[in-house]
Amino acid sequence: MAVARDDGRRSPGFPGAGERKDLDRVPDPNDHLARAQWRMSGLLGAVLAVSRELELPVVLRRIVSTAMELVGARYGALGVLNDDATALEEFIPLGLSDGEYEDLAGSEFPHGLGLLGHLIHHPEPLRVPDLPRHPDSVGFPPGHPPMRTLLGVAISVRGRIYGNLYLCDRADGEPFDDDDEAVVTALAGAAGIAIENARLYEQTRAAAEQFQRLLLPTLPDLTPFSAAAVYRPATAPGHHLGGDWYDALLLPDDSCAAIIGDVVGHDLTAAAAMAQIRNMLRALLYDRRTPPSLVLRRLDHTLHAITEAPVTTACLARIESDENGWHLHWSTAGHLPPLVVAADGRTRYLDAEPGVPLGVDDGLPRPDHSHPLSAGDTVLLFTDGLVEHPRRRLEDCMDDLAALASVHSGLSLDELCPVLAEGHPSDGHDDLALLALRLPPPGASPHPARTTGAPAG
Repeated sequence: MAVARDDGRRSPGFPGAGERKDLDRVPDPNDHLARAQWRMSGLLGAVLAVSRELELPVVLRRIVSTAMELVGARYGALGVLNDDATALEEFIPLGLSDGEYEDLAGSEFPHGLGLLGHLIHHPEPLRVPDLPRHPDSVGFPPGHPPMRTLLGVAISVRGRIYGNLYLCDRADGEPFDDDDEAVVTALAGAAGIAIENARLYEQTRAAAEQFQRLLLPTLPDLTPFSAAAVYRPATAPGHHLGGDWYDALLLPDDSCAAIIGDVVGHDLTAAAAMAQIRNMLRALLYDRRTPPSLVLRRLDHTLHAITEAPVTTACLARIESDENGWHLHWSTAGHLPPLVVAADGRTRYLDAEPGVPLGVDDGLPRPDHSHPLSAGDTVLLFTDGLVEHPRRRLEDCMDDLAALASVHSGLSLDELCPVLAEGHPSDGHDDLALLALRLPPPGASPHPARTTGAPAG
């Protein structure tokens, strides 16, 4: 028996090699009990390997590669059926060399004719010792490597046939036998459960992401400022919900307030707390010339008094104008500093004394900071999910973000935010939020005509 490597070569071994040091040697073919124990250990290892994955595309490929390892097959494929189970909708082949893939580049994947169609319409295990001579064989497309033997097994999910697992040509040249059929059939049963788990995982992730986005605001018209924001959920399993949020609104004095925040946690509690804190902050913000530090202090005091919200970091900023030009006033609660990107691409982090996160001690003082801005400047507020990487220094990741923002400073904010979110220097394990505000160009009025009514969002 042989184990398929990722590079397509074969080496002596057994299913699950590398996980069980005491099973490195294949038992004597005449010792049926030892061989059965060896194969059972391999099957258990294979089931565990398939069950570890949650991403459906990864699960499907792992099923094929694991089946190939179990029986020492040179080639393997998984055909996913269409909705009415009459033909293949997707075909995932493994074992082909790069050259063989290139030779088949112009060919369509199999749709379920011939022998593949036989297994679709008769979903019992199928063993074929001589493919070219089988009456249902329709041959291979030009460039396809020759294959002689076939083992096919159906995979069902909740009692419905999901697809078929195909294995071709044992590496030892022997036809597939009863033991091969039994072990692959057993794997197919576990594969159905793994596929169902992956599908449920995808549905849960999609629902969680939709729920999260419903909690986030649609940015109102902030004229004369332009604004854009993005949110990306975490990629780590179990972290679909998060506490990252953003908000922005025009205040009665024509200044523009912006907030970015991150509630600790990745669950419904964090998501609910995020919505609660954002709504409280909107109410507290709608006040004239209140320093950002005082707004955060009032918010912290309110949270301590009437909620059990988790610890939260935040950065609250207000852009305002006077006779001397534009200014950014801000205060942070344990959050990362704002990044200012000038129209010519120069960047600067506004590093200043941070306050403690919300929910720690509402009696501690909170500092305020101010920085002059120029027409056309862009202010970026973001959460640590954009720049945090477990194997890199935070400072290096923040430098990378600044460099990326500089290179793309000429883009509109609707274009810039997705570029920064996709090119993030973090590892993606955490959710991320990014809010960008751009000052009007030179000559624009800092006091536009205001319409009545509360801002949307």
